[in-house]
Amino acid sequence: LSSSPSRIMAGNLSFEDLKSLAAEGSIDTVLVCLVDMQGRLMGKRFHVQNFLDSAHKETHCCDYLLATDLEMATPDGYASSSWITGYGDYVMQPDLGTLRLAAWLPGTALVLCNILDHHTHKHVPHSPRAMLQKQIERLKKYGLTAKMATELEFFLFEQGFDQLRKANYQNLEPISGYNEDYHILQTTKEEKILRPLRNHLFASGIPVENTKGEAETGQEELNIRYDDALACADHHTIAKNATKEVAWQHGHAASFLAKWNPKRLGSATHIHLSLWNDEKPVFYDPKGNHGMSKLMGHYLAGLIKYASDYTWFLAPYVNSYKRFMKGSFAPTKTAWSIDNRTASFRLCGSDTKAIRVECRIGGADLNPYLAEAALMAAGLKGLEDQLELPPPTTGDLYQDENVGELPSTLRASTETLRNSRMLRDAMGDGVIDHYVRCAEWEQEEFDKVVTDWEIKRGFERA
Repeated sequence: LSSSPSRIMAGNLSFEDLKSLAAEGSIDTVLVCLVDMQGRLMGKRFHVQNFLDSAHKETHCCDYLLATDLEMATPDGYASSSWITGYGDYVMQPDLGTLRLAAWLPGTALVLCNILDHHTHKHVPHSPRAMLQKQIERLKKYGLTAKMATELEFFLFEQGFDQLRKANYQNLEPISGYNEDYHILQTTKEEKILRPLRNHLFASGIPVENTKGEAETGQEELNIRYDDALACADHHTIAKNATKEVAWQHGHAASFLAKWNPKRLGSATHIHLSLWNDEKPVFYDPKGNHGMSKLMGHYLAGLIKYASDYTWFLAPYVNSYKRFMKGSFAPTKTAWSIDNRTASFRLCGSDTKAIRVECRIGGADLNPYLAEAALMAAGLKGLEDQLELPPPTTGDLYQDENVGELPSTLRASTETLRNSRMLRDAMGDGVIDHYVRCAEWEQEEFDKVVTDWEIKRGFERA
């Protein structure tokens, strides 16, 4: 691609760019991807000429891709896809605005798709991109746009995926031997993975800010610059996939499991968010307390009031709730504070135009489209109802008995999701029922398992 340096630096490709790169022989493969319920890229690899000739308009996939679990099982109970309905097709319609290089893969471009009903060509309402797009459109009615940024935390391990899977994920060894939070010496040892990751993502049009060591042995953080909400979720999803692939290319495993070891801190996805009008930050008011506008107060009040309703969208698995422990930097209370990392919602950039909310609830295992959509729905409800923001909390919120608790188990968050009038009004009953079934299935599958803990504890002594 040396003949096209400007396109490489931009990363994003126009359709004409792709034609030129194909003619040069620089691109021969196009990854045509949807985002599934778990936030993974699913799709097909097209020869670039076929994509240019026809597949750029649409291709097809089985509709079970939006009604499955991490194991790609086919659970019952979904209205949209089942053995009864015959598992038909969805239309994958490439969003050419997302066309870009996949610079970490030789000769490869990538495009994300919207998912349409095969018969009506309408958007499938429970597809993650459609769910976020709906909340973006709701916000536009108020003349507002949301800008967001995500922090991706993950662990790197000494061995690769295949070795660890064959060993049944026993004796997992992180890539480093000590807490590497902001640690330059230790992260230098990991630059064989993180340097190409940063550069490949930048060359693919992902606005990477930095990587850093996080607060645990072998834990990393990747930070991506803020952008419009949909672009933020797109960037997050592509970056997460690339992180795993680049680590694999170097013989290591990268894991976004929320809590892989009970004695170590978990991995989070912190989401920074603010609202804008014509590129003006409407969360900022120099006359307001801490620089907060009244609009920001209402929005934040909605995030707090409905935190329990949407916790599942930030913590979708049994394992997700193992993060929520006292003294772990993962929040347990539905409260906000000023620059306090024990709160679910941290006010950042107070008294400046960069004022924003950091939601600290989500784990590394979340789907960013679902998480962002839920946060936007709750904030919008706060705006619509002109909710009053309670005073900020201070001190160690883990010990504060005067604020509400987040759901502490998947079973509890499934019920708050099921019974959320706010989310049903914002997203539709069909969408919420779809994801309630997703949550139920995860719990049902876990409930069948006899864990190592149970055997060790009771084999002889029970």
